[in-house]
Amino acid sequence: MKKKNRRILHVFSWILFIIYLVVMVYFLFFSEQFGRVPSDEYHYNLEPFAEIKRYTSHIKEIGYFYVIINLAGNIICFMPLGFVLPVLSHKKWGVFRITCISFLASLLIELTQLFSKLGSCDVDDIFMNTCGGLLGYILFLICNRIYHIATRKKKTRRK
Repeated sequence: MKKKNRRILHVFSWILFIIYLVVMVYFLFFSEQFGRVPSDEYHYNLEPFAEIKRYTSHIKEIGYFYVIINLAGNIICFMPLGFVLPVLSHKKWGVFRITCISFLASLLIELTQLFSKLGSCDVDDIFMNTCGGLLGYILFLICNRIYHIATRKKKTRRK
């Protein structure tokens, strides 16, 4: 990729990443549709997989839409983090680093929700968010591999 195109991709990625962060902060802390209203009580779940089991076992009562929003939403919400970080940084990213960053970012969000009493702190969310970051990184690796294969084919045609 030419240096100019790489620079444009880098700037575009930063813009998208900032938009992603703003949207994520809105939905995680300010969206009333997702229960982000101030409370006098702490809401938390420290039992692993309890909320996931509750959602899947009561899917008809809760509704398919809300179950998908909660479970898939937590995963999808963190996929851009795992995908965009390697694009933004020239550091060598790997599964371990992306997993740690995703975990720490999720932990920070959940603790902020707990102490601000906006939403609920849920260990299941940390698990799903971390998986989302990891899936985003796997998607990045796949896209990166496809790009390099396509670039190699293009170079061999020119010769």
